[in-house]
Formats: sequence, structure tokens, C-alpha cells
Amino acid sequence: MTLADFRTRHITRRIFSWARDQMPSLSETEREAIDAGEVWFDAELFTGNPDWQALLSTPPASLTDAEQAFLDGPCETLCGMLDDWQITRTGDLPPKVWAYMREHGFFGMIIPTRHGGLGFSNFAHSQIVRRISTCSITAGVTVMVPNSLGPGELLLQFGTDEQREHWLPRLARGREIPAFGLTSEDAGSDASAMRDEGVVCRGQWGNETVVGLRLNWSKRYITLGPICTVLGLAFKLRDPEGLLEGRGSEGITCALVPTDLPGVTIGRRHIPCGQMFQNGPNQGRDVFIPLDHIIGGPDYAGKGWMMLMSALAAGRGISLPSLSCAASSLCAHATGAYARVREQFNIPVGKFEGVQARLGRLAANAYMLDAARRLTCAGLDQGRKLAVISGIMKSNATYRMRMAIDDAMDVHAGKTVIDGPSNYLNNLHKAVPVAITVEGANILTRNMIIFGQGAIRCHPYLLDEVLALDEGDEKKALADFDKALWAHAGHFVKTVFRAWGRAWTGGMFAPAPAQSGALSSVYRQMSRHAAAFALTADCALLTLGGSLKQREMLSARLGDALSELYLLSATVKRWQDDGRHSADLPLVQWAAADSLAVIARSLDETLANLPNRPVAWLLRFLTRPGGAHHGPDDALTRTCAKLLLEPSETRTRLTQGVGAIAAGRGALHDLETAFRLTVEADPLLRKLREERTDIDDAEASGLISEAQAALLREHRDAVARVIAVDDFDPAEIVPGKAAPAVRQEAMA
Repeated sequence: MTLADFRTRHITRRIFSWARDQMPSLSETEREAIDAGEVWFDAELFTGNPDWQALLSTPPASLTDAEQAFLDGPCETLCGMLDDWQITRTGDLPPKVWAYMREHGFFGMIIPTRHGGLGFSNFAHSQIVRRISTCSITAGVTVMVPNSLGPGELLLQFGTDEQREHWLPRLARGREIPAFGLTSEDAGSDASAMRDEGVVCRGQWGNETVVGLRLNWSKRYITLGPICTVLGLAFKLRDPEGLLEGRGSEGITCALVPTDLPGVTIGRRHIPCGQMFQNGPNQGRDVFIPLDHIIGGPDYAGKGWMMLMSALAAGRGISLPSLSCAASSLCAHATGAYARVREQFNIPVGKFEGVQARLGRLAANAYMLDAARRLTCAGLDQGRKLAVISGIMKSNATYRMRMAIDDAMDVHAGKTVIDGPSNYLNNLHKAVPVAITVEGANILTRNMIIFGQGAIRCHPYLLDEVLALDEGDEKKALADFDKALWAHAGHFVKTVFRAWGRAWTGGMFAPAPAQSGALSSVYRQMSRHAAAFALTADCALLTLGGSLKQREMLSARLGDALSELYLLSATVKRWQDDGRHSADLPLVQWAAADSLAVIARSLDETLANLPNRPVAWLLRFLTRPGGAHHGPDDALTRTCAKLLLEPSETRTRLTQGVGAIAAGRGALHDLETAFRLTVEADPLLRKLREERTDIDDAEASGLISEAQAALLREHRDAVARVIAVDDFDPAEIVPGKAAPAVRQEAMA
């Protein structure tokens, strides 16, 4: 007997039997989710030894000349047509905006030119949504949905040639308005709980009797649902009479349902946190469609979950992250300007350290989020379906959006408490719960998907082991498991020594790419923490097995560590791609200090709660010497804050594409004007303070010239416009309502 035979018969077989008892079989939906996604740099992070050179060699996301022209032309024109306050008051986009978006192909950005669409890249899609969303959340969502999870994306990936030829040109030109019906009363995050049903049967279609589906459903929260002309519908298919005849199977299925069919009810609206994008419920009662309305045809019956996961892997990494980047950039830009313009105690509020703490975080957060958006788009434009990374992006981008808006509103204080056309933050603030909830609720994504799906999909050997355990052929299963198991064992031993060595040397000798320059220490710390994460993840999986699924708080902490490693990887790559601007370096350093502190805390809390205490103590000894990181220091935070308080190329790069300012009107334009005048007038304002005089007396005494006095008056008026808040006649708030009776009595 050879050593390999002995190992297989006496060691592998016992571990195999134990593992089968410990690990539950993969469910059908889990298998489909795995099949729908791909791995990329997230898999590098799971190895514990990321290839930084491979990261830096990834071509950065870029726009073609046609895409840039669209962004500078039709997109900029659309931004100039949007008045978010009026949209909110009237309850919809103006008819001229709808017409303009149809005419210029905003609903067909992802549809290839051969089908009448714009054929834009994922990055162009993201840039356009980002630009529009700085002007209006309603317009941003209206544009993003047809280009994200919905009939268009599903048809491109899975549709038959006939379906594509019929539907895609109509969708591209806006002749058809799409929506996608997934969520129902019983099925939110758990789509498999839906009761919406399609029964295979014979029915009338035109003048013929054909095999089709009789559909009954009740959906809610459907964006564009009240006005859609074609509904992509997810439902559970049943075939009680066997009419499919071996094509496809029962289960979750996706089909196209024209909304003018008998039995379809649409039109009523939800109002999601005060946002006026079209959203509402819809129902169908005994609606009949032929089998060829199933997306992909009858062969794709029962494959709906895989199709949804595949489409979501792309759309979820673009739409809401783009909106979140728009909000974060706008918050950084506006808050820096306002903190420079607004004075208290005769000094700009941006000089107070409490405000600088918020400004520093706003600046670094905006830089990091946009870096991650760009890297994700670069991966998607390579044709990858980044299921895990899209989950990281959706949850972390929307959480950071909430943080940015809270920071911005804290600094603006009363200015953004009062609603009205002068309040450029309140609508963003109200929209945050929507972004956090839709396209996979963040609690579910953080606690179950990022690490849960990431561990199976991105670990170098775990998926092979799990698939071997599910294999029906015992001999093949044992052989496959033996191969994966011992490769995993070798990887584990390497990871132990790698994590131990890097931790106990403080990452001094951890790998960093040759061109890392001023960020070499950041790369080394990332390498150190990647090894610690990989070892901790392996030990959690080994000691908890399948029960780790139920340990959601542990899974969430490990997911946080993985997320921060990805976001920080994107940040250092952006600095490299942008040309290694030394002025931007404080933003990268702040983001690195913050992310490394989060990673350290997440791993520390994982070890504190790992049920197997001896393993936890050993891991702490191996990976955590020297205590935790403490985040950015005060001096670095002040430096980052200053980048928002002064005009600079860094500030321009940081907030590039805030379309609401470029539109040349409105409150944000007024703020930017006041900011420019404040900077220009600053030496004169200091002179007046030193002399303890005002503009008129200074001009009369010759202390300042006539032109300088005019500049100071222009500055004073501009600042007054910025700090003013809105007020309304009662009849404007409630049409037809007069002044309160108590006031009328007092006046009498």
C-alpha cells in the first residue's frame, strides 16, 4: 500500500465522513447563486497572499469618445432640466424630461447598438447615473432601473434571438417602459417564499389554442411599475400535466408580461421615503401568456433564480454604488464650501476641530467610494459577473452614503433641517433607507452573503470540497475530496506561518509591489491583515462547519474585514491610476488608517466570540500581537479637512462630476459662487477685522478701493443667499389653506 493509498483510506475517508455529517448539502438556490457569479480580486484576498501586481495591472475603467460626448452633451443637458424640489412637489418628472430621456436613449444605455441602444460600457452607465443623481434622486433611479436588474439585462444574458429582436429595440427607444416584479408580500429577502404562481396549461392566444402559463401574482415595491408597459415577472412555475415535455423544470421562472393583457392591474403608487420615482404595486389574475414569453424560452423554465443572481451580480455593483458615490461627492463638495462660507464667532466653522473631524472623513470617504466604484466597473467591463464584490459594493456604498449625509447635515445644522428649494441635502437624507433596503437588504447582504457566499466562491479549495461532498458517485466524491482536502491542508499550513510571521514582524517584510512608493507601508499592512483574515476564516470554517451559517454576527465581522480589504485595495489602485498625486496622498492614508482599524477590530471581535476558545486563543497569539490599529490621527484628519476648505486640483478631482453645480443654477451653484468669492475676498475680510471697521467706512477712509468694496459687497450678498433658509405661505404648503385661525384672531 502506498502512502497516498493509506492517506485516502484511513485519513481522508474519516474526514470525508465527518465533513458530510457537519456540512449540510448545498440547496438548489445556493448552487445557482454560485454558478451565477465569478471571482476576481476577492479570491486573491481569500488566499491571504494577494497579488498586488495583478491588481495594479488591471486596466482602469475608462470612457470612449462617444461615451464622454454623451456625458458632456445629453447628460449635462438633462441635468440642467432637473429641478428636484419641483419634482418632489409635483410628484413626477416633467413630461419634457421623460420625452428627452426617451429621445436620447437613456433607457437603452446597456443595449447594444445593433438593437438600437447606446451600447455603453458599465463604467459609462455608472458615470451617467452618478452625474444625474447629484441633481435628482428621482431622475437617477428612473435612468438606472431599465439599465440594471430588469427585462433588458435578462434579455441580453438569457433571451432568445426572437425575444431580443422584438423587445430590445423597443426598450432602447423608450417605446416600452420596463419594470421587474420580484418582491411580494410573503417574499422579500427570501424570494423562494413567493406565492406568485404560473401554471402550465392550454389557453387562447389570439385565434389559437397554445401551451402557455396562467399567472396569478401580487407584487409590491416595483420601480417603474405604475407606468410600465412590459413587466418582467418572477414566479413559481408548476407543470401539473407535464406539458413542458422535458423542457425546463418547475421552480422560480422569469417571463415577460405585457401590462395591457386582461387581468393585469397596475397604476397605483407607493411613495418611498418621499421620493417621487415611479414605484408601486401590481397584480395579475388569471393572466395567460404563451411559453415563448419565458425569458430564454421554455428551456429556461425553473432557472429564474440563477438568472436573477447573474443579473444582480452586474446591476447591484453599478446602480446603487453610483448613486451613493454621487451623494458622497456632493456632500464632500457642499460641506467643505459651506464650512468655509459660514462663520460663527467671527471665524469659518471649518476651523473648528469638531467640524474638521467630519470634513476629513467626508473627503476620504468620497475618495475611497469612487475608487471602489471605478475598480468594480473595470472588472465588470472585463465581462466578469462579480457576485461577491457587487454585494460588498452595494452594502458598503449605501452605508457610507448614510454616514456621509449624516456628517454633512451635522455640519450644515439648521441650514439643512428646513425643507425647500435651498436645501440640497434633505432629499438625499430621506432617500437613504431606500438605498439601504432595495436590491438585497443590507442586513442580509452583510450578515449572510458577503462572507457566506465569498467563503464558498472565493476560497481556493472550499468549493471543490463542498462539491465533492455533494457528489453522488462515492468513489469520485472521495477522490475529488482527497485532492481538494490535501491541497487545502498545504494552503492552511502556509497561511499559518505567513500570518504568524507578518504579525510578529509588524508586516515589515510583507509583500508590496515595486511601484508602491509612498504607500509601501500600506501595502505591507494589507498583506499582513489579508493573511490574518484568511487564517481566521479557515479556522472559523473548520471549527464551526455548516453551523457558521447561523452564526451571522461572526459571518458579518468576517465580511466586514473582507469588504475593507477590497475597498482599500481599490483606493491604493486609484492613487496609482490617477498618477500618484502627492496632494491626494493624505486621503489615501486616512482611508488606509481607518480601514485597517476596522479590519483589526472585526478580526479581534471574531476571536472574542469564536466558540472554540483554545483555537481563538491560538489565533490571537499568532495574528494579533502589538494591539489594534487606532485609526487616523488628528493631524491627518485636519489635513484632509483642509482639502475641502480650499480650492485645489485635489478638491476638483474629489468632487468631479457633481452635475448639480455644473447646471449653473440653484442652491448648489449659489454655494459654489459664495465659496469662490469667500476665498477671493479673504485677505480683505482679514484687513477689515484687524482694523475693526466695515465695508462702507473702509471704502470712505481709503483703506480699500472701490473695486475691493464691490467685491466685498458681492461676497456679503452671496453668503446671505447661502445661509438663508426657505419659508412658505400656508397656502403654498396646503393649497387653499389660509393663515391659522389663532393668528387671524390675534390680528383682529
